[in-house]
Amino acid sequence: MPFARSQKLTVLRILVLFIVVLAILKYVLRDSFQRQMQVKERISNNNGFWGKSGKNSGNPETRQLPPQPTRESKAESQNKAASSEKVQVKDFSNIRMRLVHLDLKGAAPKVSYLEQIFPLLAKLGASGLLIEYEDMFPYKEELEILRSPYAYSEADIEKIQHLAEINHLEVVPLVQTFGHMEFVLKHEKFKHLREVEKYPNSLNPHAVEALPLVKALLSQVIDKHKKSVWLHIGADEVYHLGEGQDSKNWMNSNKGNLGKMYLGHIKEVVTFVKRRYPAMQTLMWDDMLRKLEVEAIKESGIAELTSPVIWIYAPDFNVKDTEKFISKYELSGFKTVWFASAFKGTTGVAQIWTPIGHHLKNHLCWLQVMKAMSKYPGIRFQGITITGWQRYDHYSALCELLPVGIPSLAVSLQTLVNGGYSEEAKKNILLTLGFNSIDIEGNSCEGKGAFAGSEMYRKIEQIHRQLKSKVMEVLHSEGVIGGWFTRYHRKHRFANPHNMEIFGSKMLKAHEEWERLIQDLRTEMAAVYFADTVEEWMEENVNPHMDQLRELVKDYQEIVKLNAKPKARPQQ
Repeated sequence: MPFARSQKLTVLRILVLFIVVLAILKYVLRDSFQRQMQVKERISNNNGFWGKSGKNSGNPETRQLPPQPTRESKAESQNKAASSEKVQVKDFSNIRMRLVHLDLKGAAPKVSYLEQIFPLLAKLGASGLLIEYEDMFPYKEELEILRSPYAYSEADIEKIQHLAEINHLEVVPLVQTFGHMEFVLKHEKFKHLREVEKYPNSLNPHAVEALPLVKALLSQVIDKHKKSVWLHIGADEVYHLGEGQDSKNWMNSNKGNLGKMYLGHIKEVVTFVKRRYPAMQTLMWDDMLRKLEVEAIKESGIAELTSPVIWIYAPDFNVKDTEKFISKYELSGFKTVWFASAFKGTTGVAQIWTPIGHHLKNHLCWLQVMKAMSKYPGIRFQGITITGWQRYDHYSALCELLPVGIPSLAVSLQTLVNGGYSEEAKKNILLTLGFNSIDIEGNSCEGKGAFAGSEMYRKIEQIHRQLKSKVMEVLHSEGVIGGWFTRYHRKHRFANPHNMEIFGSKMLKAHEEWERLIQDLRTEMAAVYFADTVEEWMEENVNPHMDQLRELVKDYQEIVKLNAKPKARPQQ
């Protein structure tokens, strides 16, 4: 009996212990559950990315980032939920964006230079970047053939976005989807998708593989820009549309409606983006829309899915005519509209030096357009892209290099920020760029300059203003060369050293000085650009003049050593 009683006591103690353990577990689990519910409640309260219409809480330019629906473990989900309160993005509903366009289809800068220039852009008033990668994007798989030998790596793309983010610059990628697809359609692999077989400009929208190609291009770029709010689909200057046989057949069955054909392809593109990337908003150049009727645009349904970007680069464009475009797009049902000005790359296909005054006038006109937006309450002005074209198209020569266009960009941005080219704007520009003064009409800046690329700016200015004239001055030096060292003399290798010495020292000195400057410029360019850009720029802007001087120096050095040797007798 004592043994039985002892067993009962032991069992009783175990039961009591078990009950105590259960009570402790229940308390701990309840506390954990309450903490999770509090986290979820805080996240739920911040679930409006754009915020409530007309209302802001806290900072009017920031909102909490909502949790994204991803496939992940419960633990990962809880960790992300707990940290989501720290991630903030801008609410753009009341912000007018100022995007600086980086046209990378020519003279794409190294990432190390972008790292230096992004803080400058932000300081001058930029709020974002429109990046037109073209063949500089690291396409892969079936699109790998599109990559330039100097294309950015995936790590470069990540770094570019990180650099933009820390400088508070939104990144808007631009992918051409209809016209200006030379970088794709030049390849034999995609040649059959051209609208007209011999021209690589535009895509045939009827080809079975056309839309899948566009979707692949967009997907690869968007998937590497997951934080971007906007995507630009290009869609401008669709040359030769309607001239291909497929398009002719389509128009025969559709009453020759070229506009409907254009809008049909655009609808397919923007619908794809909206369905696959619901948070992504698309932009498109507006020039093709200008030709279309309001009803045609409304019936296409694109106004619910994209926003037009009205681009005009002329210095004194008609503001009233531009307002007609705005009115048209408002009637067509577009909710927002963007504008596009230019700070370089629009005044000559092979322009070397940026005409600041030209671009300032362009921005002053755009300010007038912005002031007129109150007349159109049905459409909201979302922002302006300050374009900086590097080529007119994939096959054209280089326009002004980015460092050359920096003063013009500074003037453009500060004019927009200050509502005009005011004294405050001038002061900010000079302080930021490190100049003493800027001659707008003379397109020159006084002072050394303190921005990244300023030394390159100075050397290119010297080449622009002096190289051709100085070389011509040497080639026609005091008439001596034209009288005693002609092309005939050089061809037959004879001349009098007495006469040659009259122009020799001046010629050799000029040659040495220019070669030194050019070599220094090469070194500076190599720090900013890849080798192909340096070679192309030199071939287009330096060698046409310097090669004449180099050949003259070479002939001089060889012939003067002949010591007035007679001309060789012609062979019988």
